[in-house]
Amino acid sequence: MARLAALLCLLCINAFIAACADKPLAPIEDRGRPGTAKAEQRYTVLRGDTLFSIAFRYGLDFRRLAAANAISAPFTIYPGQKLRLAEADPMPVARRSPTVAPQATPSVVAKAPVAKAAPSTTSQPTQKATTSTASPAASSKTAPKVSQPATPVSNTKVSAWRWPVTGKVTRRFETNLHKGVDISGKRGDAVIATAGGSVVYAGSGIAGYGLMLIVRHNDEYLSAYGHNDALLVDEGDSVRAGQKIAERGSSGTDSVKLHFEIRRRGRPVDPLQLLPKR
Repeated sequence: MARLAALLCLLCINAFIAACADKPLAPIEDRGRPGTAKAEQRYTVLRGDTLFSIAFRYGLDFRRLAAANAISAPFTIYPGQKLRLAEADPMPVARRSPTVAPQATPSVVAKAPVAKAAPSTTSQPTQKATTSTASPAASSKTAPKVSQPATPVSNTKVSAWRWPVTGKVTRRFETNLHKGVDISGKRGDAVIATAGGSVVYAGSGIAGYGLMLIVRHNDEYLSAYGHNDALLVDEGDSVRAGQKIAERGSSGTDSVKLHFEIRRRGRPVDPLQLLPKR
């Protein structure tokens, strides 16, 4: 009798275990949403930087980068300043200019040299390689130029593009691989402005471009000229279409060539689609 009771008890225990085993364990779920914790990228301004060179380096529209950081024309920045590498809708400047201009201009001009002293410190050497790298040094000479570029060229349309140099195109534009074209030629050949505008960067602070210039043509287009041996204009200078602005060279590369780019709203476009056929 005792054995029968023990057997019945064992059968009951087995039945209970089997019933529990039929119920699957609750799955472990990751309810976190991917990407939500990603930290926003920030950049610390270095000596020689301009808002335009930073936007160029990271493929951003300079107007939208300025808006994201509440920076208004003439887009003055300072060494040590931290910028959000983001884009926002550009701030409307048309209404503000009449009111803000009289009050804000004096302070902007006074501080401007700190961010862009490159031209004055290095304008004495023949080459301007060090010019824009050391740009933040104080200089009264550049003050007037700093506050001028934004307004004159903002609504200027490019009626025609010019070839910046003579020579053969040795490498073409490739999306995500090569952001412009390389044009071979002789050392010292004239590099001309592809269209009129204002020089917004002059220096060698952007890796891979050597001694370079960036010209702002309007709120939409910029052009860039890399690997020069000498720069003939400074940041803040206004240039005419066809004006000689640099001398072709091999800075930052192993052969004599001009690396030429055109950017529309911060994004590289194929220069051969805009330049006249030849």
